[in-house]
Amino acid sequence: MRQWRTVAYTLAIACYAGQAGSEELTGTLKNIKETGAITLGYRESSIPFSYLDDSQKPVGYAMDICLAIVDAVKKELKLDKLEVKLNPVSSSARIPLMANGTIDLECGSTTNNTDRLKQVAFTNTHFLTATRFVSKKSSKLNSIDDLKGKPVASTSGTTNIKQLTEANAARNLGINIIPAKEHAESFLLVETDRAVAAVLDDILLASFVAGSKDPDAYVISSDAFSKPEPYGIMLRKDDPAFKKVVDDATAALYTGGEGQKIYDKWFTQKIPPKGLNLNTPIGAELKNEFAKPSDSPDPDSYK
Repeated sequence: MRQWRTVAYTLAIACYAGQAGSEELTGTLKNIKETGAITLGYRESSIPFSYLDDSQKPVGYAMDICLAIVDAVKKELKLDKLEVKLNPVSSSARIPLMANGTIDLECGSTTNNTDRLKQVAFTNTHFLTATRFVSKKSSKLNSIDDLKGKPVASTSGTTNIKQLTEANAARNLGINIIPAKEHAESFLLVETDRAVAAVLDDILLASFVAGSKDPDAYVISSDAFSKPEPYGIMLRKDDPAFKKVVDDATAALYTGGEGQKIYDKWFTQKIPPKGLNLNTPIGAELKNEFAKPSDSPDPDSYK
């Protein structure tokens, strides 16, 4: 009888431990475990970070990083299968869709800054950029002050349009700011002469110029609206367990050398769908970031 009591007690403890283990999961990890699915938010025209290829499949540098995170989540939760759902997001909708639980990771070209950290979280930085403007060489616009009194496009809901608006007010430039729904539309407004310039992250401008009908017709300003700014994969705020898995996954990717390989694939080689090569080798600041991963929103910390 005593032996059976011991066995029963042991089974009860094991059962309780199993229940406790499952109860430990919270937030995003719990939801992924219960549903067997993770949802990635992607951009439709943020080349080469996240965009649609010829078959309308989301591809890009940030997408590859997100898929590495998915593998880490699958391993952490000990899942045999993990369904990856894809949900398109825009500049203005990405934060609301993250906050309301529609997406679990945002795989794009989103700047990590202190304002956004009030609403969402970011993992380790995967790119550094600065806000500049593109214009046609024939317009002869060399500086931000040259935009005075002219129509200038930028994408709604971005850091770029915020910085453009602030510079416009601070310098009393009287710029007619034209909000675009997506990055591709911002550049299109310049292509079709409805705007003299488009203000975006410099690497996005480089990708649009490279993919245009006449790349030699455009110039990207050396004058910048910002210091170098960090891009990060976005995730929900106040979810430390999920953030740890994501941070560990990206840190391993960058310090282990795989991050450099993914970078070279998208920035120094031909990419779909047109075989463009952005010819943008990794810079010293990002190399340093990969060696010592950080999720800091402070541009000065990347010098």
